[in-house]
Amino acid sequence: MGEWSLCDSEYRFMNVVWDNAPLPSGRLVELCREQLGWKKSTTYTMVKKLCEKGLLKNENAVVSVLVGREAVQAEESAAFVRRTFGGSLPAFLAAFMGGRKLSGEEAAEIQRLIDAHREGGA
Repeated sequence: MGEWSLCDSEYRFMNVVWDNAPLPSGRLVELCREQLGWKKSTTYTMVKKLCEKGLLKNENAVVSVLVGREAVQAEESAAFVRRTFGGSLPAFLAAFMGGRKLSGEEAAEIQRLIDAHREGGA
């Protein structure tokens, strides 16, 4: 797993790319103007920055994704749990849940995730 720490503007930009890639850089400029209110120069600066981080590729004026949304979300989530809860997933879940109740469907899905990731499991 890589380490892709993204600030809010980078993450919002990546969502535009993930939703539309691969796409011509000119179209990306249009989408960023419409969805983020950005100027052309801001978009190109962000493309360059995220290419340097290894998240994107800009080849022949076509921007494509090198790292998917799920991988970035997993890394961002893991970093948050490490930083805020000392890496304790149970402490994070307890804080996240607070007084919230799970539906039967949510509980079953969480149990499937636990079973799939249990150490020593199949």
